[in-house]
Amino acid sequence: MKSFNPPIRTLMGPGPSDVHHRILSAMARPTIGHLDPAFVSMMNETKEGLKAIFQTENELTMPVSAPGSAGMETCFTNLVEPGDKVVVCINGVFGMRMKENITRFGGEAIVVEDEWGSAVSTDKVEQALKDNKDAKILAFVHAETSTGARSDAQSLCKIAHDNGCITIVDAVTSLAGCELRVDEWEIDAIYSGTQKCLSAMPGISPVSFNERALNKLKNRKTPVTSWFLDLNLVMGYWGDDAQRTYHHTAPVNTLYGLHEALVMILEEGLENSWARHQKNHELLRDGLEAMGISFLVDKENRLPQLNSVFIPKGVDDVQVRSTLLNDYNLEIGAGLGAYAGKVWRIGLMGHACRKENIALCLSALKDTLK
Repeated sequence: MKSFNPPIRTLMGPGPSDVHHRILSAMARPTIGHLDPAFVSMMNETKEGLKAIFQTENELTMPVSAPGSAGMETCFTNLVEPGDKVVVCINGVFGMRMKENITRFGGEAIVVEDEWGSAVSTDKVEQALKDNKDAKILAFVHAETSTGARSDAQSLCKIAHDNGCITIVDAVTSLAGCELRVDEWEIDAIYSGTQKCLSAMPGISPVSFNERALNKLKNRKTPVTSWFLDLNLVMGYWGDDAQRTYHHTAPVNTLYGLHEALVMILEEGLENSWARHQKNHELLRDGLEAMGISFLVDKENRLPQLNSVFIPKGVDDVQVRSTLLNDYNLEIGAGLGAYAGKVWRIGLMGHACRKENIALCLSALKDTLK
């Protein structure tokens, strides 16, 4: 074996996104103990930074020491008990993963299905909750990474609360890339990932739980099925300084990177970050449409940071993506599920969301498609 030196790529796929050199540099700093007072101080700052970008005052806001899928599982393993009815919205791959979590933890999944590429239908959700008055939870994806569709999280949460349900929301791709207001929209439990619009390394999942969600957790009749993700135990490590106890060895250097990513977002300003993603999406959109390339998702429900576009007729999907990678060191993503081979997913997330990247992508695609 020899030391691994990765090629230098421009990452414009569905994730991970480009990691800024400041974040890489932060991760290279000396490792200290995960109970060191200096590290504990940094943990507290990280929690406050996450609260700021989630737009919440929830005390239980923290990074899970594992990728976004573990953030999803943290929400479901803590909040779903055997026999619980959970209305789950599926309009892409990640809604399907939510359903898988529900059934694995013994819940009953009531599926609300919408066409891939469209937003979750509020009318269908309202009807499903009226038809299932004993439902406990509504689960949906705010920003569906498999298609680039954005759903109306605020309206869906209101419908859930009007029908006596709490909400679990997937914000893996939306956090810091488009408007997301946890407290104002009354989102009860939410999870995200560091490798998208936070522009940090993969491997950490920020989560946040409000009092409604915590009440559901505290009143469980059965133990949480996961030891590692049981918030009753994890909060002993991420909670009060005076009573902080060992739970697991946190990924110290990776958390340095998340801390620096949060510093950078707050330096830019959260709403400025949202605006940058939207403005650069419009530049990319105009360039693609000028080449005759159209979008899967309609303008109203389209994510700025994840652009699913139809592959022109007669074009070899794999060949084009291979050429972009090998000749231009540019990564874009393939379609998933029914859209495999039919769409490309072009990411504009975090540090990758820059004008020079858009120019490279448009130029490389134009040359390759010739």
